Amino acid sequence: MKRWLHVWLPAALMSTVLIGSSAPLAAAVPVIATPALVSAARDQTMSRVIYDGSYVRLAYPMGDVPADRGVCTDVVIRAYRALGIDLQVLVHEDMRANFPLYPQNWGLSRPDHNIDHRRVPNLQKFLDRAGARIDDVSSAAGFLPGDLVTWLLPGNLPHIGIVSDRRQAASDRPLIIHNIGAGPVEDDILFSYPITGHFRFKVQ
Repeated sequence: MKRWLHVWLPAALMSTVLIGSSAPLAAAVPVIATPALVSAARDQTMSRVIYDGSYVRLAYPMGDVPADRGVCTDVVIRAYRALGIDLQVLVHEDMRANFPLYPQNWGLSRPDHNIDHRRVPNLQKFLDRAGARIDDVSSAAGFLPGDLVTWLLPGNLPHIGIVSDRRQAASDRPLIIHNIGAGPVEDDILFSYPITGHFRFKVQ
């Protein structure tokens, strides 16, 4: 059965999302204007955040770990949430309707709104289903401010960050806003690790 989820945005960005269908989510998912998203991500670099991926019971919707804690996914979640889009709800609702389509890496038999949206593989699957994947991962010029990038770090650890509107000096490489262990930072890591995904999830 299909259900309509209303995502509350500023009036100019009000959208309605169709959740509960196994069909791809293209053209159905609310997305956000790039400059505001980058700014919301950059704001996080001003605060001290301890890298902590511990399982925490969260409120639903709009649940978050303590503000001084977080991992790479929390940078993305908080940036979108600052603009009215709750990835906790979007991922959880789609997983409830389509659980077998999502990665089965954690031995779960059903979705868990406390953690699902904080796992990179789940975000990748959600973004794929939203039609947000961009094929170009080799040219720095193809990465636009507000794009999302995923990597595989040494030890087969998935990672995610947001493309900045700033660039490395004397290069065309955009910086990345992310948390790889020392809290949210903005630095030059775009091609430092194997890229596993490039996504554009924003207002047209």
